[in-house]
Amino acid sequence: MSFLDRIAECNNWQPAGFRPFLVAATEVGQVGHAFANRLADFPDVFRVDADTVRLHEELGDFRSRTAAVDAVLRQLADEGLIRGWRDEAYPIATAWGAEALLQMERAAVPFFGASSYGVHLNGFVRDGDRILMWIGRRARDKHTYPGMLDNTVAGGQPIGLSLRDNLAKEAAEEAAIPRALADRAVAVGAISYRHQTAEGYKPDVQFCYDLELPRDFVPHNTDGEIESFHLWPIEQVAEIVSETRDFKFNCNLVVIDFLVRHGILDPSRPDYLAIVRGLHR
Repeated sequence: MSFLDRIAECNNWQPAGFRPFLVAATEVGQVGHAFANRLADFPDVFRVDADTVRLHEELGDFRSRTAAVDAVLRQLADEGLIRGWRDEAYPIATAWGAEALLQMERAAVPFFGASSYGVHLNGFVRDGDRILMWIGRRARDKHTYPGMLDNTVAGGQPIGLSLRDNLAKEAAEEAAIPRALADRAVAVGAISYRHQTAEGYKPDVQFCYDLELPRDFVPHNTDGEIESFHLWPIEQVAEIVSETRDFKFNCNLVVIDFLVRHGILDPSRPDYLAIVRGLHR
């Protein structure tokens, strides 16, 4: 196994199984064919044909679109098709920073293949010339990826919250990092991927942050989502990423990006450019 394997596993989308999802005549996602057929049962909300799924044109504004789609999603959740409802709304838009055309329950977004965003923080400490990274293990009762390894802090980006405020919120909830310390995190870029799951398609972007933590700081979880934290040498973290599937799939890319930026992976590697390019799909 290798770093390129982890990147490939994040980029497994097969376009032939999907058709465009349009809102206001603009593509905002991709819907799997089987789910498109289910949406055809709601003709007052969705117009479904062999090539596209379109939100009904009479739903002409953010409020009406959101209400109509939410009613359908709640029915599908009651039927057990959409699982893990979180009461967390994501914006559906044509691009990052564009005005949202509607908002949608987080658990449903992959069914519509709309872009979603998140914040991931690498918490690390220095011990002389050594770098050690704080790694979390997800709670065993989490709906998604239970028991897997995770970045120090990570969370989806909901509507109506800035990236910085979201990062601070997640840092407090997941690792008990106080706001004053979380505000020292450095924005270092983003990774992106095109991932297919049983639910649908995830063309996601994760904004990455580095935070050098005090040597005596020990993170602890406050919201029940992280079972434990471990401070491991960065070489050990790199080996786990390269040789196992112990991390939640997208967290691998965040760690690989850290390894590149901190010179732990360097251009002498034959696969270096493939790794760098693979982090931005």
